[in-house]
Amino acid sequence: MAKKIDFEKCTPSLSEERKLGVELVAGVDEVGRGCIAGPVYAAAVLIPPEWLGLTDRALFKKHPELSEIQDSKLITEKNRDRISDWLTTQSGVTFAIGTASVQEIEDINILHASLLAMDRALQGLKTNWDHVLVDGNRILPAWQGRATALVKGDRRSLAIAASSIIAKVARDRHMRELDEIHPGYGFSVHKGYGTPLHLNRLSEMGPSREHRLLFAPVAAVMNRSPGI
Repeated sequence: MAKKIDFEKCTPSLSEERKLGVELVAGVDEVGRGCIAGPVYAAAVLIPPEWLGLTDRALFKKHPELSEIQDSKLITEKNRDRISDWLTTQSGVTFAIGTASVQEIEDINILHASLLAMDRALQGLKTNWDHVLVDGNRILPAWQGRATALVKGDRRSLAIAASSIIAKVARDRHMRELDEIHPGYGFSVHKGYGTPLHLNRLSEMGPSREHRLLFAPVAAVMNRSPGI
C-alpha cells in the first residue's frame, strides 16, 4: 500500500528555489560547527531542473522520499542514513562534500572554516550552477550575486535540507572512524559535540589530536592536563 502523504506538513519545499527563476539551483549547508572535536563538513546539492518544473504536490507524489526531508537535526540517525543513501543514488541529483580540518578551524576560526567547507563543497560539484541557497546569514564574496542566505534555510529550502542530511551522514560516518583511531572518547556516540559523556572522557583522558584546542571546554581541560 502506497504511503499517504500529508502535503500540509511537507516542509521544506522547493518554493524558495522556484522564486529564483533560474534552472540550476544548489543548496549548501554545514554540520559540526558547534562541536569541540573533529572537522566541519559541508555538502552541496544541485536540484534536478525537472524537479523545479513540478509543483511540490506532484514532486512528492512522484518521489515520496522527498516528503521525508527535513532539517537533519529533526530526523533520526536511521532515517538520515536512509534518506542520504536515496538522495546520493538518484539519477540527476548532483552532490559534493567539502570539509575543513581541525587545524583550519583553529587557524581561521570556525565561521570562516565553515564557509570554506561550503565553498569546497560547491567547487566539488564540478557542474555550473546559476544560484546557491546557503543556510544561515553569511555568504562568501566569491558567491556575491549568485547566492542567497536563508536563516533557518534547512527548514525552508529542500535543497538546503537535502545538503544538511548528506553532510550530517558523511560527518557522522567520519566520526565513527575516528572512534576507532582514538578509542575511549565516545566519538561514535556524541560525534564530537560537548555532551556530558564527552566532557567527562575529555577530563579523564586529556585532548586528542582531533579536539579543537581553542574551544573553551577543551582549553579548560588543557589547563589541568599534560596535553596530547
